[in-house]
Amino acid sequence: MKINWGTGIVIAFICFISFIMYFIIKMNTDSKYDHDLVIEEYYQAELGFQEEIDKENNSNKLSENISWKKTEDGLLILFPENLDVQKITGTVYLYRTSNKKLDFEMPITLSENTLLIPENRLLNGRWNLKIDWQYKDTPYLYKKEIMY
Repeated sequence: MKINWGTGIVIAFICFISFIMYFIIKMNTDSKYDHDLVIEEYYQAELGFQEEIDKENNSNKLSENISWKKTEDGLLILFPENLDVQKITGTVYLYRTSNKKLDFEMPITLSENTLLIPENRLLNGRWNLKIDWQYKDTPYLYKKEIMY
């Protein structure tokens, strides 16, 4: 059987379309390739962006800002030592950009100026750390991309 050039082009198109469709179906059905949004309601969060900027500016005006370090027990978040820890409230958010099932948040409860996030809650890799906190009714925000 001899194939002319018109039939060859049709076969090439069918093979190319099949190849592309294979990858589309594989990317949509295989859970290994899930790419979740960092925030579920992205546009709603954008409306509060100016408020976040104001909180970050408040945080930058502090003489000593929040810091963190990796320890054997987990992630240790250090709040400024010159603040009364009884008047600090807020929430710590940890987002994993590769898998939203690993995201979690925890309230800030301090007895000293440190907050420990246990190692069993954290996998190695990149995390987005967001600490939304208040001190004497002044809002602050600390954001950092960390490698744990």
